[in-house]
Amino acid sequence: MEVTTAMVKELRESTGAGVMDAKRALEEAEGDMKRAAAILREKGVAAAAKRADREAKNGVVESYIHAGGRIGVLVEVNCETDFVANTDDFRQLARNVAMQIAAMNPMVVSKDDPDRGKHDGTDEEVCLMDQAFIRDSSRTIAHLVQDAVAKTGENIRVRRFTRFELGR
Repeated sequence: MEVTTAMVKELRESTGAGVMDAKRALEEAEGDMKRAAAILREKGVAAAAKRADREAKNGVVESYIHAGGRIGVLVEVNCETDFVANTDDFRQLARNVAMQIAAMNPMVVSKDDPDRGKHDGTDEEVCLMDQAFIRDSSRTIAHLVQDAVAKTGENIRVRRFTRFELGR
């Protein structure tokens, strides 16, 4: 099957991949959009692993207030450059993470956190990165971060968060 520019454009818009990456993925998937997106996601995971050791000292502190002011969240999401930190996609990632924390009340960022042992429950209940995303339960917060890493080409990590709830 021949890959058209319209197909490349559609895949780019849905995944944020570069033109050539989208074209190669579509060629490898023989025009199958879902398979091409899966190929890009796999490549993004591999790229994220390569970037994991790079220092991420820029980013944003995002706030989110929920339930008429009864729940508040502050979350620090880091990246490598202020250029990426100022993009709409990065800010949306930080916002989605803050909403997740407000809704699901995780205790630690990941199962590697030194405080993980202090909290009872499964990793999916206690660890933010292992939780199913509230807007798409087929994906975890770790998947959202991996997608952002693949899209930006930078190491991105959720560093820390605080959740406040009236009366607790």
